[in-house]
Amino acid sequence: MGFDFFFTLGILFLLSFLLVRETFSPEITMFCAWLALVSAGIISLPEALAGFSNEGMLTVAILYVIAAALQNTGILDLLNSVMLGARPSTERVKLSRLLFPTSIISGFLNNTPIVSMLLPSVKNWAEKNNFSASRFLLPLSYATILGGMCTLIGTSTNLVSHGLLVAHGLPGFTFFEFVPVALPAAVTGLLFIVLVGVKLLPKRTPPTVTLGEHTREFVVEFKLSQDYPFLGKTIEEAGLRHLRGLYLFQIEREGEAIAPAASSEKLRLNDRLFFTGLPKTILELQKTPGLELTPDSHFDLKHYDSDVIKTFEAVISASSSLAGKNVRESNFRKKYGAVIVAIHRNGERVEKKIGDIELKAGDTLLLLGDRDFRLHWYHSTEFCLISNTEEIPSKSRKQAILSVATFLIMAGMAALGWLPLIVAMGVAAVVLVLGRSITSTDAIQAIDYKTLLMIICSFGIAKALENSGVCEYFADWIMGHFSAFGPFGMIIALYLITATYTNFITNNAAAILMIPLAISIAAKSGLDVHAFAIVTVMGANSSFSTPMSYQTNLMVYGPGGYRFTDYLRVGIPLQAIVGTVLISMIYVIYF
Repeated sequence: MGFDFFFTLGILFLLSFLLVRETFSPEITMFCAWLALVSAGIISLPEALAGFSNEGMLTVAILYVIAAALQNTGILDLLNSVMLGARPSTERVKLSRLLFPTSIISGFLNNTPIVSMLLPSVKNWAEKNNFSASRFLLPLSYATILGGMCTLIGTSTNLVSHGLLVAHGLPGFTFFEFVPVALPAAVTGLLFIVLVGVKLLPKRTPPTVTLGEHTREFVVEFKLSQDYPFLGKTIEEAGLRHLRGLYLFQIEREGEAIAPAASSEKLRLNDRLFFTGLPKTILELQKTPGLELTPDSHFDLKHYDSDVIKTFEAVISASSSLAGKNVRESNFRKKYGAVIVAIHRNGERVEKKIGDIELKAGDTLLLLGDRDFRLHWYHSTEFCLISNTEEIPSKSRKQAILSVATFLIMAGMAALGWLPLIVAMGVAAVVLVLGRSITSTDAIQAIDYKTLLMIICSFGIAKALENSGVCEYFADWIMGHFSAFGPFGMIIALYLITATYTNFITNNAAAILMIPLAISIAAKSGLDVHAFAIVTVMGANSSFSTPMSYQTNLMVYGPGGYRFTDYLRVGIPLQAIVGTVLISMIYVIYF
């Protein structure tokens, strides 16, 4: 044990301390540690740069593009409404309907975009149906973690660990190699959450923004067509009374206004419904079948492509030719290439049909327009301000089918071994860009370069642990203390160390720092290296007990109104149960 050993061990402790304290962002902390190890000569420059060409890292980068393309289709929003359903049922039934399908999806998609897409709709659904969102959001995060354990592309941790094995000259993981170990653990974990864990979570409501005079609410008008599924039902039964961020204030029927609109009022064909509310909710509601905005030949407002049509807010200027004209007379779509969806007027409720509203200087228009609308009219005297507003991912049915089919075909080819994983995913990404499921610009922006930098640096740090003898030292320590208990004792020790470590630093960092240790233990014991590598991967994925342990845990922290102790209350028993199943399955299958 010389300078290299003690220097690397010191860097490892300092790195862990800074990651736990979150003194700097994780990628900066990892980069500084990587830089120190290169500067000290612990790793050579080629070893330090090997992460840039690693198969696991490159596959993670490509999967960001694929996940973004699938997100653009809005397919998960559709699945969310199907999973939760419209019929009343118990909390446990709803939770089961949400968690089990979500865990299956997360086996094939990155967890982060799944949670980012489902989080707002699950939260809104819970509040609308008198459930506490805090009973659903953390279980949602846990479900994606459990499902992600099961396949090679389920999480970036699995892919990065695969890349590390390949970098050490060892065979990587196959597509479904984790299934025999992870699937029983995932099912057990989900059952624990549904039957026990949900009752350990508080019924807590996070702080919300109250709609008041300073909130920019828009007025929008919808007409009920034959396609509306709730014709003949009451406002309450149609779910229009407790919409989050949207209020139905008037119905117009055969020229007569019904205001206020009572919850017991039945909806009829050709009724005109007047809502006031927030832009995002309005844009989501307008996609409901049978709720028709003003007919327009230029845009298919139900199935518009969010890469072609964007949403904008435009404020009418004092010198605008629009001032004094009503919406119908303005011929807005033909002149400006955009559709007026809703109008905001300084907190004043305009109780007229949208077409009959006389526009005034200072009115804010919520618009759907060609993506170049802002570019064309930004310097015009017609508007004093134009800004982008809420983005609602939307693709045509054809493109949605293309996106999902492309991903499934490429994933199937990789799983069957017909194409290497990185090649299959690369082909899928190219097809999705060429098929306009995602633009090349959005594809580049979808890649999380901070995470990739952290992964790249981690490969160099892992090599330093190997070169300096740190891995060998700790491998000897584990074997010296636990080899008397056979392979069972060694996998328990390795799992506990990794699972504890991952709850205080990122799961990727935990896996990359512990995989060399697993390889060293396998080499010294003469046992199957994949068995110890899988122990490490599963331990790194067992990120349940703290909010900072996994990105999705952190994402639900604020929206769910959680406290740190909530994660401990549910996460520790979940981690113990899942860990017991994982260790048992690994021992039975490999030893």
